[in-house]
Amino acid sequence: MKNITLTLLVLCFSFLGYAEVSKSEKDALIKLNQATNGSQWKVKWDLTTDVSTWHGVKVKDNKVVGLALLNNNLEGQIPTEIAQLQYLETLNLFKNKLSGNIPASIGDLKNLESLNISFNKLTGSIPASLGKATSLKVVELYMNFLTGSLPQEIGQLTQLENLSLFNNSLEGELPSSLYTLKNLKVLMLNSNNFSGKLSYEIENLKALENLSLFENNFIGQVPFEIEKLDNLKEMNISYNKFNGLISYALAKKDTFQMTMLNDKGVAVRLPLITDNTGVVGTPD
Repeated sequence: MKNITLTLLVLCFSFLGYAEVSKSEKDALIKLNQATNGSQWKVKWDLTTDVSTWHGVKVKDNKVVGLALLNNNLEGQIPTEIAQLQYLETLNLFKNKLSGNIPASIGDLKNLESLNISFNKLTGSIPASLGKATSLKVVELYMNFLTGSLPQEIGQLTQLENLSLFNNSLEGELPSSLYTLKNLKVLMLNSNNFSGKLSYEIENLKALENLSLFENNFIGQVPFEIEKLDNLKEMNISYNKFNGLISYALAKKDTFQMTMLNDKGVAVRLPLITDNTGVVGTPD
């Protein structure tokens, strides 16, 4: 009986020793390697070894939960098979030479919490399907060549804390759903072609700490409601086409420094005065 038990234990530990990620996940990683010129990566993968030993791949309980290949000379397009990494929590492809569109299938990564494909050569629009990846807390797509508008589906990312899309060619008005993201701390949309007015609903972004909208084509009155954002630490809305007045409470914010720049880069310094209206400056 003891011999049988010992044999079973040996077999069990042997099985555990050879356990590895699923074929589907491994195939997805191999496809990524092939699609992004893996033979020219700075740190290459030895595809004959266990997946857990591959550079940038984090495996937990025989599931791929992290992929960090930043600054590794990936060149090519992100394959649709990336969605086969169904347990992925972190995807970091920062500072490579990736081109083409962001695959719509990326929205199928239900466990994804952090997405960073910044500093690449991506084109096309932000897929509406990204809104299906509802575990996302961080979306960083800055310094690419993305076009089109910010999809309304962005409002489905209710856990989102960081949305950084600066230095692209995005355009259009901000979707109303953006103002429903109550956990959003960082909103960096500067250096794009966004237009239209900022909504008074911006006051709903109670957690916001960093608001960066400079170098766009926003127009109209700067919403007085921004002054209700008690957690706001940094704000830059210069190089737009705003006009009208701003509230005295907003002008006193340290990060604002009483300076607004118009679309021609002309500084308008606001006086530290107020009257019973609670506003400073003069309307255009």
